[in-house]
Amino acid sequence: MHEMSLCESIIQIIEDQAKTQNFHEVKTVRLEVGPFSGVEIEALRFGFDVVTKNTIAENSKLEIIETQATAWCLNCAEQVVIKERFDACPKCNSHQLQVSSGDELRIKDLEVN
Repeated sequence: MHEMSLCESIIQIIEDQAKTQNFHEVKTVRLEVGPFSGVEIEALRFGFDVVTKNTIAENSKLEIIETQATAWCLNCAEQVVIKERFDACPKCNSHQLQVSSGDELRIKDLEVN
């Protein structure tokens, strides 16, 4: 389950930022997760609960914002929303798409004390 190691990395980033920005408690962690990130949301939630024990983020709330995947259509020169990596353009049905988002997993923001 690679979600556990992802959660450990998230906690490491938070602890590094706590030292840099001088905060002592994390109330909320907001993550952006794209549909192509390869992350199972429920496994991420479970991993977060386990990994935050005895850390600065213990008892913090995890909010996951599921983002949409987008691609640039080379045929109609527009940014479009796609559901699957190899979908056709929903506007012109072309398969000449360059995926531009959807694989992200990032900390959007933190609510801290």
